[in-house]
Amino acid sequence: MTDNISSPIKRALLSVSDKEGLVEFGRFLESQNVEILSTGGSAKMLADAGVAVIEVADHTKFPEMMDGRVKTLHPKIHGGLLSLRDNAGHQASMEEHGIRAIDLLVVNLYPFEETVAAGGDAAACIENIDIGGPAMIRSASKNHRFVTVIVEAEDYGSVMQAMQENNGATTLELRAKLAAKAFARTGSYDTAISSWFAQQQGDAFPERLNVTAQRKQTLRYGENPHQNAAFYMLGGEQRSGIATARQIQGKELSYNNLNDTDAAFELVSEFDPKKSAACAIIKHANPCGVAEGASLTEAYRRALLCDQTSAFGGIIAFNRPLDAQTAEEISKIFTEVVIAPDASDEAVKIMAAKKNLRLLLTDGLADPMTAGMMMKSVAGGYLLQNRDNGKIGLDDLRVVTKRQPTEQELKDMLFAFTVCKHVKSNAIIYVKDGATVGIGAGQMSRLDSARVAVRKAEDAKDAAGYDEIMTKGSVVASDAFFPFADGLLQAADAGVTAVIQPGGSMRDDEVIAAADEKNLAMVMTGMRHFRH
Repeated sequence: MTDNISSPIKRALLSVSDKEGLVEFGRFLESQNVEILSTGGSAKMLADAGVAVIEVADHTKFPEMMDGRVKTLHPKIHGGLLSLRDNAGHQASMEEHGIRAIDLLVVNLYPFEETVAAGGDAAACIENIDIGGPAMIRSASKNHRFVTVIVEAEDYGSVMQAMQENNGATTLELRAKLAAKAFARTGSYDTAISSWFAQQQGDAFPERLNVTAQRKQTLRYGENPHQNAAFYMLGGEQRSGIATARQIQGKELSYNNLNDTDAAFELVSEFDPKKSAACAIIKHANPCGVAEGASLTEAYRRALLCDQTSAFGGIIAFNRPLDAQTAEEISKIFTEVVIAPDASDEAVKIMAAKKNLRLLLTDGLADPMTAGMMMKSVAGGYLLQNRDNGKIGLDDLRVVTKRQPTEQELKDMLFAFTVCKHVKSNAIIYVKDGATVGIGAGQMSRLDSARVAVRKAEDAKDAAGYDEIMTKGSVVASDAFFPFADGLLQAADAGVTAVIQPGGSMRDDEVIAAADEKNLAMVMTGMRHFRH
């Protein structure tokens, strides 16, 4: 053996649950004069296809037992995988105990994750915990200097190519790459199992946190060109959204595109498409316009009015399939990404004229009420929390002012508080007739956010050529309590008539008194929506 190329593969063990490409690969190995060992259904499929195969039980001289739980856990299997071919002591042990080398292992594991995702009961899930498979994979991967290991059918081709180019052998570079992939697979498999056990015990925050994800895309760069980045999909059941979306057209998505598009789609999914069309326009992970309407076109136009300047080069999300009329409207300004549950053929054709615009279709909306976890990295660790799936309804509101809110004010306040959940703190949202008319985000004080929102509304008035600022007659939402009355008074000066906020400040009485003095209606939710 050289430093890079091993001896030709003479013996292989094939035992797979996913049998895609198995017969074709078996035939190739047979053509290379490779002896094939196999088990159960894999052996039967190969034999039925006319491929010569030796049952593992015949190889080990030990019967498969306990309903297949014990079949490959045998020294003749693991000795054949683990023996160092250049170690005289190992070779002597093999000779003494009749162990023959296994040069290639092909194993994919019992479908535990699929069983859990399909709602299998505890007994079915436990029975689909593979034992022999991970043990063999780890043995082969550890000994990758001599043994080639395959855990996914997509790697059959690279192994066949290597064998054809190297007289039946594979390269050390390929074996190391496959070993790394194999260890990652057993790691993710164990993570899925440990996570399931934690869920069975009702333990949302287990003592050891294991996370598994599969790389979907290597990105050109991260937030900035000097940062490397990649996009990973978490294992398990997937919600509709950025991770499952189909890219219909446009150039490759960037790190920032993915982050902003996720924010846009999560926000627009809050609005029931059966009740109204909705549009969310996002820039730098914050909404710059959100609106409902009788049609997508109306919702888009109303959302755009809130901040046309920021919308340039933004991300647009819809809660209904994109139609041609709305696509024509979008085409009038530069947009980075459009994401929707679906799109008509005409809309797709219209979008195609914008070569750099990315169109993503998700085949559904993200369920905002779905339980789940959110993770954020900090120096030396992670912060883990439940997804913010809190939702406020009419029955949750507590009127604290002398004036009662009108029906339209209540409707707008609930809309505004929903948007608040998706705006970086401190968040101040002005809404009128189901559309944002001013958004203040990410400021160090709530008063500053209120001022920024009004300034944005002034800019929007000038851009639209209106005589009056759109915050006149609007409602205002705050993601957390007003610590002082100043932020509320700023909103009152902007023309709001009603206020929705969580409450809970030591100065609530002061804030309520200020609202009464301005004849505002104010409700408290008892729930805040910080988003840092």
